[in-house]
Order: sequence, then C-alpha cells, then structure tokens
Amino acid sequence: MTFDLAVIVLNYRTPELTGDCLASLVGEVDSGTRVVVVDNGSGDGSAERIERTIAERGWSAWASVLRSTVNGGFAAGNNLAIRAVQAAAYLLLNSDTLVRPGALRSLRDAMRLRPTAGIIGAGLVDGRGDHTDSSFRMLGPLAELVRGANSGPVTRLMRRFDPALPPTTEPMEPDWVGFASVLVRREVFDVVGLLDEGYFMYFEDVDFCRRARRAGWKVLYWPQAKVVHLCGGTSGVTDSTRMQRRAPRYYYEARARYFAKFYGRPGLWLANGLWHLGRAVLLTRELFGRQVSHREHEGFDIWINALDPLRPHRGAPS
Repeated sequence: MTFDLAVIVLNYRTPELTGDCLASLVGEVDSGTRVVVVDNGSGDGSAERIERTIAERGWSAWASVLRSTVNGGFAAGNNLAIRAVQAAAYLLLNSDTLVRPGALRSLRDAMRLRPTAGIIGAGLVDGRGDHTDSSFRMLGPLAELVRGANSGPVTRLMRRFDPALPPTTEPMEPDWVGFASVLVRREVFDVVGLLDEGYFMYFEDVDFCRRARRAGWKVLYWPQAKVVHLCGGTSGVTDSTRMQRRAPRYYYEARARYFAKFYGRPGLWLANGLWHLGRAVLLTRELFGRQVSHREHEGFDIWINALDPLRPHRGAPS
C-alpha cells in the first residue's frame, strides 16, 4: 500500500517524548497517513512502552513501531522507515517535537502550491512559541570564521557567510533547513538517494539539502506549519543549558565528514584554521571580560578525523 504521507518519528530512549509527539498528531492524521516510530536499538524497553501506549490510546490504526537492532544514528533510522513504507512524501519528525494543529495540512498545501520544492521545512518554535533557527544559508569554511569569532562586528561584516537567517513569517527558499521537522517528496529520494548513513547525527540535513539542490529541487521554509521543538531533548547537544559542555565525538566526526565531502580535505583544514582565527578574535574580547562562548575542548575536537574525514562513524556512542 502507498500512503499519501508517512510520518517518521525516531526514538532512542525517549519514550515519554515520543508518546507526547504521537499525541500531538491525534486529529492531524487521516486515512492517507501512516506514522512509523523507529526505535533505534534503545535496548531499555522503549519500544515496548511505545507499543503499549499506541495500543492503550487506540492509535494502532495509524501508528506502529519499527524496531532497529542497532542504533545507527539519525540517517540510518530514518532510512529504515523510508525503505519500509511506500509514500508520496515523508515527514521526518524528531521525538522532541510537538505538532501544532493544522501543521500537517499546511505542509501538504505547501507541497501542492510549490511543486518544485522537494524539501519543505516547518516553522520551528520553542516551548514559549518563539522562533528557533530552522532555515539557513549555505555552510562553508568561512562560516567557521564567523562561528569562531562569535562577535557582533565580525558577524555583521561577514553576514553573507553566517548560516543563521533572520526570523521571518513569510515562506522563503533558504539553502537548507534543519531536519527536526521536514517534509521530503519521494521523488527526491528516488533521484538523490537516501540520507547519508556515514553521519551518525548532525550535518546530514545540510548534506541532503545540498544534494537535492544539485539535482534541481528547491528547499522551502514554510513557517505557517508550526512545530514545537524542545531543542536538545533527544541528544542534549543543542540544549541551551549545556552549550558550554563538550560536544560528543560523533558531532565532530559529522562536521569533518561534511566539510571534506563538499570541500575536500583541504577545505576541512581551511575551515578549522578559520575557526581558530575567529577564536583568536574572541580571545582578545575575553581578556576584557567577555564570557567564553565555545564548547569545552572545541579547539582540539574540531581536528577529530582530520586525517580520515570520510570514514563513516564507528557505531553508537556509549
């Protein structure tokens, strides 16, 4: 059977969040929609708890759990469901999201109104309803100078290299969108392939958007489709309370893979050098009392996989 829409919710040891996400879809799904929860080898009883929730709340007609034997990461988990379910479009949805009323209908409207848009990002908001970054300019080596400096004057001077786009209430065509909540047409996967499973988590979104744009598809940001993103609920990497903590190794492995894949190994090294140059700018400001704004050990960690950047991740983190 081919569905109009397959919603894929990726779970890894977040059964409560996943249950809340599913609850937000009640009233949003119809007979042409199938919701698949991929349990990414949680090994903690999450799959059983989610199956029990689905059965007890009467959601079995439209939702089910697909179990992965391993935690292969974001791309691998989503690809598992894309291979398993035939649909005209797929909505990839983080387990730490809550779909606002009308969001699915709005995304389908966008698909109908913009036939050249192969990837459509929802308008992400936080728990208070404030805009969160979800549409971006292209991520290139010079963006690392902006990020390393983390300074207003440098950001203003190099605005066109800063990936972050200002908030907007109007649809727009950015270079890429975050994949916490994104609609992808089946034809895009047919043309460019599935998500790159060489990434464990992070950077697979900008990678896939680049490949889709190369193939002639447009990326669309559709803010009318509102989805709450409880940032960091699944990984903790983007949780604002943890911003100064050391990021996990897989984040830097993914970063190295991305820059090397699209800019070559010299491009990765250039990105790293530009980050350090920006960091030197910030260091001078810290001498005058500016708070440190980078992660612990980041100057060292950006060199992870620098000699073998295209090596796929080595497996799930402990």
